[in-house]
Amino acid sequence: MTEPKSTRNLDQYGSAELPWSRARDVLASDTPQEDLTFFLATVRPDGRPHSAGVGAIWVDDSLYFVSGPSTLKSRNLAVNPACSVAVRLRGVDLTLEGEARRVVDGGELERVAAVYRTGGWPVEVVGDALTASFTAPSAGPPPWHLYRLVVRTGVGVATAEPQGASRWDLG
Repeated sequence: MTEPKSTRNLDQYGSAELPWSRARDVLASDTPQEDLTFFLATVRPDGRPHSAGVGAIWVDDSLYFVSGPSTLKSRNLAVNPACSVAVRLRGVDLTLEGEARRVVDGGELERVAAVYRTGGWPVEVVGDALTASFTAPSAGPPPWHLYRLVVRTGVGVATAEPQGASRWDLG
């Protein structure tokens, strides 16, 4: 997902469209070292929305997050993988929309776990899931599923110069 298929300028004040690279580069440089709070929005089977914080990181041009299989967010994703993830980055508020796919490939699990470890979370791969001595309470008890967000669209709103707002078709 290096370049968007298309970009739409959403700014109503005359600012130029934001390049996707602005958000992507901050994701790549600030995860997992910076204290970023990501929020995952899923849909319950009855159509009601659900939102919860998740531990997310950007690895190899993809967003990954963890969640315990018994949590509401994981149960929702098992029925309907459509979701969005929102985060306030340095200089841009970002929302990514797409589908969450559970990662079960051992090599991919190891690669992402290694990046989580660089941020101070001592996570290990056990079977087709992750485990560690601690995590956020919202993740549920271990082991945790790892998900990769297959991004379809993104929306960025600048919170620093240069100002602007854009929608990117990424999938």
